Amino acid sequence: MNRAFSRKKDKTWMHTPEALSKHYIPYNAKFLGSTEVEQPKGTEVVRDAVRKLKFARHIKKSEGQKIPKVELQISIYGVKILEPKTKEVQHNCQLHRISFCADDKTDKRIFTFICKDSESNKHLCYVFDSEKCAEEITLTIGQAFNLAYRKFLESGGKDVETRKQIAGLQKRIQDLETENVELKHKVQDLENQLRITQVSTSPAGNVTPKSPSTDIFDMIPFSPVSHQSSPPTPNGTQPPPVPSRATEIKRDLFGAEPFDPFNCGAGDFPPDIQSKLDEMQEGFKMGLTLEGTVFCLDPLDSRC
Repeated sequence: MNRAFSRKKDKTWMHTPEALSKHYIPYNAKFLGSTEVEQPKGTEVVRDAVRKLKFARHIKKSEGQKIPKVELQISIYGVKILEPKTKEVQHNCQLHRISFCADDKTDKRIFTFICKDSESNKHLCYVFDSEKCAEEITLTIGQAFNLAYRKFLESGGKDVETRKQIAGLQKRIQDLETENVELKHKVQDLENQLRITQVSTSPAGNVTPKSPSTDIFDMIPFSPVSHQSSPPTPNGTQPPPVPSRATEIKRDLFGAEPFDPFNCGAGDFPPDIQSKLDEMQEGFKMGLTLEGTVFCLDPLDSRC
């Protein structure tokens, strides 16, 4: 399984950057399966996994079961494993979670990669039979990782620290708004208690119409109903209601759009995306080991 990276070092990439950035590259293969491994990298690790899955497939083949065919779709967003006819996605392996990729020099059909599972966080080794296209698929995954890493640095990766600060400010604003609502309710309760006290202490039978009561600051108490009604216009018709703040906010506090790690500004994200950015940062920091060589670009920004 292990061969010198120099055999591929001088080779050019198989596809244009646009093909992997704007579309995807499809490959047909047979899926031997996946198995948990202890380490995210290492030729011995994948060699043991390949042997284990090959042995399991031989047993199933002797029982009359065929190796399932799958379609691989490789792009800067990951490696998707689909059922060829229905196009149902069986596995979606994001590139920053793929840490090792290799093909077998003795068997041109077999290639494998290790990916960290998004739910269990376990390292899984996926093994395929690709009809003598193993080397090309390995190179394509390497190129996709290269492009994704560069794009991450150019967009999301550079702004990680800024995003942390903005996310903190967003949380602070939300806390202040909640506190403000609670204070309004307390003020309203105090005004109601004061009004009840004034009525109970006034002489009986000496109740005269008065102007609206004021609070301790000589201001008319706040009433939610008063904001809903407005004086009629000169022609006797009511003006259109003023839209409430709730209708103006369609998404989050800042009207953020859905998170896209490759296309987002400094504030265009929901408050919970920081964990996603941190996860991508750590994955790209680890790099993709392609046949025993760390496939990584320049170090990440020290601010990240």
